Amino acid sequence: MFTGIVAAIGKIETVQPLDGGADAGVRLTIHAGGLPLADVALGDSIAINGACMTVVEKSDTGFAVDVSRESLNCTVGLDTPTEVNLEKALTLAERLGGHLVSGHVDGLGVVRKFEAVGESWELVIEAPHELAKYLAFKGSVVVNGVSLTVNRVEDLGTGCRFSINLIPHTIAMTTLKHLTVDAKVNLEIDLIARYVERMLSVGKAGA
Repeated sequence: MFTGIVAAIGKIETVQPLDGGADAGVRLTIHAGGLPLADVALGDSIAINGACMTVVEKSDTGFAVDVSRESLNCTVGLDTPTEVNLEKALTLAERLGGHLVSGHVDGLGVVRKFEAVGESWELVIEAPHELAKYLAFKGSVVVNGVSLTVNRVEDLGTGCRFSINLIPHTIAMTTLKHLTVDAKVNLEIDLIARYVERMLSVGKAGA
């Protein structure tokens, strides 16, 4: 589990195809930036742009993960050298500064607006139809590994658009500063909303 509070900005340094042909994934070598690695062991989980990955190699300054073809097909930002948001897995002794995050990307959104508004920035993202019902006013959403609050939701025939306010600290401490209109982003909907939807659907089926 994670919180969606980015601990450091790292960088994918190399992308190496794994053996297995076109259906194989890749091994990423990542410079950890300011992320402390002293307590990280092989097999530990680290969220990379919101996607939970397993550490398979470790050095003093970075680590490596294997990303399956399925994960590559369902995410963005994990197949090319670029900056990435990093967060180590949550321990029970830490504060839950964001919200409960599983590190499982539910779908891809598309940036429709990213503009400065006063001292902050407004980020508008279009979410696919299958995720629209989970997004609510003042609810939580994860964008590229960052826990954020939804300020406005507009339903569309193909999904919905939701608006987020990014304060200067979030811009400075995450890779969201690099977003552009039409860029794709990793989205994870709120864990509680997921379970509520499941319980309601089972109840209707039973009735």
